[in-house]
Amino acid sequence: MPIFLDRHNLKGLTALDIAEAHRKDLDLQEQYGVRFLTYWFDETRGTAFCLIDAPSIDMAVRVHDEAHGNIPKDVIEVDLSAVEAFLGRVSDPSPMHPHAETTVDPAHRTIMFTDIVDSTAMTARLGDVRAVEMVRAHDALVRRALKDKGGREVKHTGDGIMASFDEIEAAVECARSIQQAFDAFNLASREKLQVRIGLDAGEPIADSNDLFGATVQMAARLCQNAEPDSIVVSEAVSGLVSDRFEITRLGHRNLKGFALPIAMFEISWR
Repeated sequence: MPIFLDRHNLKGLTALDIAEAHRKDLDLQEQYGVRFLTYWFDETRGTAFCLIDAPSIDMAVRVHDEAHGNIPKDVIEVDLSAVEAFLGRVSDPSPMHPHAETTVDPAHRTIMFTDIVDSTAMTARLGDVRAVEMVRAHDALVRRALKDKGGREVKHTGDGIMASFDEIEAAVECARSIQQAFDAFNLASREKLQVRIGLDAGEPIADSNDLFGATVQMAARLCQNAEPDSIVVSEAVSGLVSDRFEITRLGHRNLKGFALPIAMFEISWR
């Protein structure tokens, strides 16, 4: 059966309210051949997201309606492996001990893109074999930073990596660690590697039929418009970490795919 992710606007409800609603869904699901795999709840933003294995969107919504009446605002079909990469799990987390309350994490994630500067020119200059070695060096440095900072690789883009983070501060720290790692690499390497990095933060369903579609597009465009050796973030990211990092306003720029100019900010890493 297809897998769906839905979005609910539930401002004013608590984590206990959402846990009870999820329990009611589980009690009713077998009657309709539906499985509610897990959910996320962001009490601050008043949003909840349910991951559902169901024969159709209508059937998933029907169970919600009969169980507790909280109808989702949006529903999209998703790939289970993509959900796990972006959100970190596809089932309810197990309590640490039998009497512990299950922690409900929000689905808000920070998306990061890295990009090797002038990768095409590098391949023409070095040849395919040496260029692949340089890409592998990039991958190793980025993946080490992801492991250290709790990031998850979503996919390899050919000349970069897209990653997801549960914590926005960890994402920025990871980006800074990556640039510092390349700085150290270049001191010891005859062939230099420069990368640009872009970050945005958002919810899994936001004005798009794709999982994290708007956030992924923004992070990718910020990365493409970043200068070599820099970290460029959106207003959503800068506003949540402004007290911890040195940030420079870059002004507003027109980015492909966005109707209005986008505010860009650079994070210092040196």
